[in-house]
Amino acid sequence: MASDDRYEPCNDPGVNRSFHLLCMFALVITVRAQTTFPTLTGETATGATITLPTSGKPWTVIGLAYGQKAGPLLEEWYEPAYLRFIAKHGLMAGSYEADVYFVPLYTGANKVAYEPSLDRFRKSADPEIVDHVLFVKADLDPLKERLGLQDKDVPYFFVLDKDGHIVHREQGAFTDAKLESIEEVLLD
Repeated sequence: MASDDRYEPCNDPGVNRSFHLLCMFALVITVRAQTTFPTLTGETATGATITLPTSGKPWTVIGLAYGQKAGPLLEEWYEPAYLRFIAKHGLMAGSYEADVYFVPLYTGANKVAYEPSLDRFRKSADPEIVDHVLFVKADLDPLKERLGLQDKDVPYFFVLDKDGHIVHREQGAFTDAKLESIEEVLLD
């Protein structure tokens, strides 16, 4: 290549094709990332009926569990998530508004455990968390497919924007890092 012949990637047809493929791939990822959370209707221990996603605040955080091993892991999130997102304890906690719900999901044969579980929760629940736990009966297969709920032994957490689009996802047992990751999204 001569010193005055400059290589310009934008004029190279191979680069343009690659660039366009990359843009199309990014568009597919963006569309996929904008999955809308499916409608779930359930009840709180106080008897209130709530339909998710809500549109009350700019953000909604939903913790969801559908397996027996996942239930106790979801419960481990109650206190730290309540303190950070609802009671607003923490340096940046007052900088955002979010609805927060923990959803024990009863599916298939587990639907028979719905009423006894709700009754036990009514008797033992911390009054501060009662309105943030939503008991839901639903069909699992559509939720598994739409939300990618592959492991019944872990809880899943979704951050939704005001339009109900999933903008962030976490799964598994509580860790400070996961809680902070959710909070980072709420601060954007």
